Amino acid sequence: MKYIFVTGGVVSSLGKGLAAASIGTLLEHRGLKVLLQKFDPYLNVDPGTMSPYQHGEVYVLDDGAETDLDLGHYERFANCTLSQTNSLSSGQVFENVIKNERKGKYLGATVQFIPHVTDEIKDRLKQATAENPETDVIITEIGGTVGDIEGHLFLEALRQFAQEVGRTNVCFIHVTLLPLVRAAGEIKTKPTQQSVAKLREIGIQPDIIICRTEHELGEDNRAKIAMFCNVPVPNVVAFRDVEHTIYECPLDLRKDKIDRLVSDVLGVESSTPDLSKWESFVERLIHPEHNVRIAVVGKYIELQDAYKSIYESLTISGAEHNTKVEVIKIDAEDLEKTSAKEIIGKVDGILVPGGFGDRGIEGKIIAAQYARENKIPYFGICLGMQIATIEYARNVCGLAEANSTEFNKEAAHPVISLQEEQQGITDMGASMRLGSCESIVFPDTKSSEIYDKAETIHERHRHRYEFNPAYREQLENAGLVIASVSQKEGLVEIIEVPDHPFFVAAQFHPEFKSKPNSPHPIFSSFVKAALENS
Repeated sequence: MKYIFVTGGVVSSLGKGLAAASIGTLLEHRGLKVLLQKFDPYLNVDPGTMSPYQHGEVYVLDDGAETDLDLGHYERFANCTLSQTNSLSSGQVFENVIKNERKGKYLGATVQFIPHVTDEIKDRLKQATAENPETDVIITEIGGTVGDIEGHLFLEALRQFAQEVGRTNVCFIHVTLLPLVRAAGEIKTKPTQQSVAKLREIGIQPDIIICRTEHELGEDNRAKIAMFCNVPVPNVVAFRDVEHTIYECPLDLRKDKIDRLVSDVLGVESSTPDLSKWESFVERLIHPEHNVRIAVVGKYIELQDAYKSIYESLTISGAEHNTKVEVIKIDAEDLEKTSAKEIIGKVDGILVPGGFGDRGIEGKIIAAQYARENKIPYFGICLGMQIATIEYARNVCGLAEANSTEFNKEAAHPVISLQEEQQGITDMGASMRLGSCESIVFPDTKSSEIYDKAETIHERHRHRYEFNPAYREQLENAGLVIASVSQKEGLVEIIEVPDHPFFVAAQFHPEFKSKPNSPHPIFSSFVKAALENS
């Protein structure tokens, strides 16, 4: 097994996750089997209880792990299906160490940061290795910035691990910022030198340095960084700001042949990558033939990362149809103040994403009603499915006080209600219906057509509230189509409105399963319907 560790320095938000994902893409195209993972130094056990304002999107894996949005990049860029093993936080590390101490695992020894905490971190690397014997390379991104006190233990663990498995089996990649001082008209290398110096103080010598820059690196700067950071000149790699889409990142890093450099450092045999399909995908993104406008109606609309996977899924599906998807971000609360026609009257499709809390709920219901009544393609995800159910119950079934018990515990018609197994739960973390489950798709439905007549599907969930089965018969009698239910519990998974160009709403999160050149079928069908409506 070979290991790549990606660290960052100077400032945060440099794109370590995209760098790691892009390297994974390139190595896969060289014929290697790759697994990606992230170690984060924050004390939260996982991002599941963190605010979108703090953390952005919570990305859910098949096994129900709530993880950082970078794992979304990993799964989209590489052909790996990740698990909870591939996401580690300081909170998990310390939680496990304390549990072990309470169980007497340390036989009465004084529990210390070294070796007990660092051993716990190394154990996760060993676990990932043991669970994935067919993998050639494991790429691990270390969150945070070198020099941050909370990340020091992770770096020490990596130093130890490299010693244990053999330095020839490890490649350290350090991502840094090369700022341009405009007054002087010069790119400054000193921050990179200082960042690498901090890393070397810990005992880690990077093998490759990736320089995030708005401009060309230049051979003089490349040579200076190589000299003072003790790496070969070719191993100083430029990571330029891409012009159009993040999917250009692997192509940009390929310019400096980073995949070959990594292969050489690790001593692995691999072939020159054939990137023709990826290049074709990027070309369709940059030069589409068509254009559609899709309104995303949410409560965190000002936060780019809150609906990251949804935006990426729309982009990916657009490329399949040679179409640019122009996302019109609509704050749901605005629809409560202004007419729907004025705000969303000129879009080709409407998507209501998942979410929690009652802010903007009535605005989302208005969006669903407008889409249904005006034959505009509608796609509801999680809460967006519940919203569509409430709207139909109110305006088609005549249940004017229909609602979810999440928003009104005393609702006269609770068409959406808390799952029985969720009753009495007080813990917030990892306590929802999480991860992939098998569901039945009923024949002769739009969904059956979308899934190419598949009888069962597997999709990822993250929610507490469900379609209330007590109202199923009444809603179906009024015309609502139940297109899918969970195999085990019979919970409603997909609803449809008949006699409509496209009105599909799913309780699960299909955005977590879209990949370049392989969009999720519901997203693909939705974008196609929007294109036909344009």
